[in-house]
Amino acid sequence: MSEYLLSLDEMKQVDAYLDKGFQVHSVNENLSGMFVEFKRLEEVVSLQILTAEARKYFAAKLLEQSMF
Repeated sequence: MSEYLLSLDEMKQVDAYLDKGFQVHSVNENLSGMFVEFKRLEEVVSLQILTAEARKYFAAKLLEQSMF
């Protein structure tokens, strides 16, 4: 899969979790990418974000949510 398509897929996954009412629980970034845990009530899901574009998108969404 091309980097562009992978970025789009990761951005769609971030949007899908946020649209379903999940909130960001924790973020861990290392050389393997960014690992984000989303939490909704007792349900916790983890997402690995590999591409730089999707990481920038996630950071913008995180800032957007913290403003409200």
